[in-house]
Amino acid sequence: MTPILRSASIAAALLAALIAFAAYAPLPLLNALAAHGSHRSAEGVAYGPLARQKFDLYTPASTPPPGGWPVIVFFYGGSWNTGERADYRFVGEALAARGMLALVADYRLYPEVRYPDFLLDCAIALGHGLQHAARLGGNPARVFVMGHSAGGYNAAMLALDARWLATVGHTPRELAGWIGLAGAYEFLPLRPGPAQAVFFHPDYPAGTQPIAYVGAASPPAFIAAPVNDKVVSPLRSARAIAARLQAVDARVTLRMYDGVSHASLIGAFAPPLRFLAPVFDDVAAFVDATPPAGAGAPPSQTGS
Repeated sequence: MTPILRSASIAAALLAALIAFAAYAPLPLLNALAAHGSHRSAEGVAYGPLARQKFDLYTPASTPPPGGWPVIVFFYGGSWNTGERADYRFVGEALAARGMLALVADYRLYPEVRYPDFLLDCAIALGHGLQHAARLGGNPARVFVMGHSAGGYNAAMLALDARWLATVGHTPRELAGWIGLAGAYEFLPLRPGPAQAVFFHPDYPAGTQPIAYVGAASPPAFIAAPVNDKVVSPLRSARAIAARLQAVDARVTLRMYDGVSHASLIGAFAPPLRFLAPVFDDVAAFVDATPPAGAGAPPSQTGS
């Protein structure tokens, strides 16, 4: 074998190993490989009195820009049945390393609660971010809510349906934008699985679907999903809600990614997996380009 062919063979083997790693990388390993010197953190900050009403705070080590850092309140997925904020340290660290103040929040899960109680928790956490942004070094006019999978549903409901933030004296108009990563925005009837009990299958309560609350005044949105998501239908969720937002002239950026799965879309926030898709860079670019709440927004964008 020639040196060129040997090098190509080694490169191909390394790429195959990285792709295999991406498919099966456990969250603790992604956390271990994340950057640690770019931020300061505080763990288990209470946003309410209950055991799961806590968040971890990731503060950039850099000097804040005029007005403060953009603020991201992040909710993880897990079919509203599983998840821990500590599992998503790599998300908070990635955001802080890029100059964003990140709150990675827990919320109550099934069977302790069902719909809509977890949304009430998320509303309290987001309200905390809005109310205390300036004290934490963030810009209160540049607060974004972001979620992956079930957390993307939570983020969408808080951004689109004013009922939830109203419970804590706030409104979606205070948000600079929202970010949904492989979120579920239209999914009834639910397929057999752990989410059915959360939404009282088959007796679904009225008003559970984020897509029903889209309006011209909806905050700017960044919607991302795998092209071939096997967990949440990208056609019914990502593409459908982006089209609904565009139809009412709300601001939306849609990105669909090849080469990632439902899980590895959020995994691609970790430095070792960013080769899979530019989702982290695209989220950061959206945050950078989105003006403060109430200041207008750039035109809608689509993508693939």
